[in-house]
Amino acid sequence: MLLGMLFMVIERFRGSAGGIEAVGARFRERGRLMPEDVTYRASWVDPAGTVCYQLMEAPTRAALEPWTRAWEDLVEFEIDEVTASAEFWAGREERA
Repeated sequence: MLLGMLFMVIERFRGSAGGIEAVGARFRERGRLMPEDVTYRASWVDPAGTVCYQLMEAPTRAALEPWTRAWEDLVEFEIDEVTASAEFWAGREERA
């Protein structure tokens, strides 16, 4: 059951900061570092290991900020609010 908004987070690992190796080391040492009101749903990494796509759930976009601040020295973030396709199309049909 979805309780918040969904966000597609695109993380580009900063090569000058050690890239994916530095991200992996911090994750193993300290975990995901997310606030309690943010839920990790899934993630995918490109074959080159330079970009990670994560689906997150949060009550607002602002709720993600403590998490992104904890990683911004290693990662450049792009965050877009998304809606499940079925939900999107159901909403369009209701308006038609």
